[in-house]
Amino acid sequence: MSKRKLKRQLNLTQVIMLGTAGTIAAEIFVLTGHTAGMAGPAAVLALLIGGLLSYSVALNYCELGATYPVAGGAMSYVREAYGAGILSFLVGSMDCLSSTFYAALSAVGFAYSLKVFLPFLPIIPTAIIVIAVFAFLNILGVTKVGNAQIVLGGLLLAVFVIYIGAGLVSPEGFSWTVFVSGESIFAHKGFWANFTRIMATIALVYNAYVGFEVIADDAEEINNPSRNIPRGILISLTLCTLIYVLVGLVTLGTVPWQELAGSETALTDAVRHFIPGWGVPMMAVAGMVATLTSINSAMLSATREAFTLGRDGVWPRMFSKLSRFRTPHVSVLIIGGISALVAVIGVVDFLSYISSSGYLFVLFWSSLAMIRLRQRHPDIERPFKAPFFPLTAYLAGLTCLLIITFADWRALAFGGGILAVFTIAFYAAPPLFRSLRERIKAAEPADDLILVAAANPQTVKSLVHLASIVAQASSDTYVCVMSVITTSRDLPLDSAKRIAHQLKPQQQSFLRQVTADVNAQNVALYSKVRAAHSVSEGILDEIESRHNLKLLLAGWPGALDTRKLADNPVKVILQKGHTNVAVLLDRGLDEVNRILVPVGGGPHSRMALRLANEISMADDAQVTVLRLLTEPLEEEEIEDQNLYLAEIVEEALEEVPDNFNLQVTQAESVQQGILTEANRHPYDLVVVGASEEWTKNTRLFGSIDDWVAEHVHCSVLLCRRYEPVALAWLRYQVKSIEQEYNHNGSDGEIK
Repeated sequence: MSKRKLKRQLNLTQVIMLGTAGTIAAEIFVLTGHTAGMAGPAAVLALLIGGLLSYSVALNYCELGATYPVAGGAMSYVREAYGAGILSFLVGSMDCLSSTFYAALSAVGFAYSLKVFLPFLPIIPTAIIVIAVFAFLNILGVTKVGNAQIVLGGLLLAVFVIYIGAGLVSPEGFSWTVFVSGESIFAHKGFWANFTRIMATIALVYNAYVGFEVIADDAEEINNPSRNIPRGILISLTLCTLIYVLVGLVTLGTVPWQELAGSETALTDAVRHFIPGWGVPMMAVAGMVATLTSINSAMLSATREAFTLGRDGVWPRMFSKLSRFRTPHVSVLIIGGISALVAVIGVVDFLSYISSSGYLFVLFWSSLAMIRLRQRHPDIERPFKAPFFPLTAYLAGLTCLLIITFADWRALAFGGGILAVFTIAFYAAPPLFRSLRERIKAAEPADDLILVAAANPQTVKSLVHLASIVAQASSDTYVCVMSVITTSRDLPLDSAKRIAHQLKPQQQSFLRQVTADVNAQNVALYSKVRAAHSVSEGILDEIESRHNLKLLLAGWPGALDTRKLADNPVKVILQKGHTNVAVLLDRGLDEVNRILVPVGGGPHSRMALRLANEISMADDAQVTVLRLLTEPLEEEEIEDQNLYLAEIVEEALEEVPDNFNLQVTQAESVQQGILTEANRHPYDLVVVGASEEWTKNTRLFGSIDDWVAEHVHCSVLLCRRYEPVALAWLRYQVKSIEQEYNHNGSDGEIK
């Protein structure tokens, strides 16, 4: 079956800014002084060579991204080339982890930079807040991320244009004499000494060029990918190379490299010469903006990698969940949480080594993947072809090996350790999880209970019949039919119990009559009589006394009077009962051949799907799963809704059963759409999940649910899945934000 896809929304400008502003990170402000100390004026040559070498990787990514415009970047290419095995798992995991750690590192860097202007701000809370802000933007949609990058990137580029322009034209700026310090651009004696220093410098700055990888990671959300991906990658890399080289030239040509060697404030040291006064604050602000663009692009890259890993099944499936905005909200929340945790525990400097080595590992294997893909699929359509193939691929791989040779040994050691951990997890996790699931299953109660509230003699028989069907569909499930005898509150409870004991034979005789048919079906069933001051009190006491209660089945309470609804026993149980509840409006259930299940996507809808599936097994009934849309959608969006509906069914039932028909339909309103479908076919039962309105005293299950129950001509089963109040409140708030943002409540009522 097809998988849900991200939505293509990014235009070329947004793509270029993601690649450019995401690449120009805080490193340029810090590393310029370090490169001067390593290679002297030749640091500018090292920056130029590093940029030129990056084109070999960039050209490969242009071809791969245009040919396979899906989320995941390098992992997707390695998977296509070598299969969905250990290698693609390692590449994807390292890419995701590297970006996650880099987002944390950038957030802490932003907090330190901001503290210069606002000394009272704490570092860690500030870092967490900025991570949360960009996580929120990622959830709202990739266009928000792209627009934020345009604003931040535009500001950053403007600062560098001012810095370079003023530095080159000002008399106090660039000077060739200062640049070479009266000697040569090569600061060391002998070819080998200069060569090794230049190569070490390239190794130090190389990762500062590969930010364009975020474009490949997010290829599935880019409009016209065959054109915009290659253009975005090449334009962003060209801009970055020009900026790095010119910034290095201006800086080392303004202040002698001997004075800048090892300085972490080289740019501000230089700018005060040719832009006195406001130049230093300008560069400080630019440094903060650079960290923000890095967080934005790193989080985008990490979350899309996590989404792909989840969609491919190598990470937990929850990472591939998409929100109504077509964004991987679960991945965003988890990645954002991990980044915040890394910032809290204060190991970002340590983990920056892993980030560095991880990127090299990813780039190396993506380059080799291109060679294999050309061999395996020579005739596949390639909108962009890397020139001079296979030279570009081999050159990219050799460049990565060269950089690794001169890289910091700690980065390599830490990266190797992480790869070892991921390898062990890849092989050990599946059997470990299977063993854990078996232990959990063994620890669960051997028997589950379905409790039938026998309040109305006219509906008890149908309720017991329905309970027996559900019990048969589940292993080790039995049914208890309970009748509550109410007594006056003035009467002591002991006296009430004695009266109940006297009436018990009559009640049990009645219960035996209505359960006779069920006993013949070999379903474990017994009856019970309980005394209480009210029906709801008796049922709630029974619920509290049970640890293995799977479901409470009750009958429809009759005409809904909003003035008395709050005190209705069914409403009280829905409000206070800590168990799953289903309420049947019986219009005949002798035989069930067709079942209709309207689905919104929430937990109550998933409960409705499970109940419908269990009921359908008894008579081999056909189940129609209906998702209603109240606004016209484009063809791509309708396809996504169909895939989303299949995803909901799979999550609830682990697969889409053969007797399930999935249907996405547009209607003027959800109510009218359900009624139209219910009248179009001879349905015997409609199973519908509660809306958020079930918590209100003016609704039983919700305005749509209550309306459907009253207007359709067949039996209706309304269900509410139990969840803690805090969780229900949080989910309701998130849903309210989504609806307000979308201005679309088309399918939001049925949950």
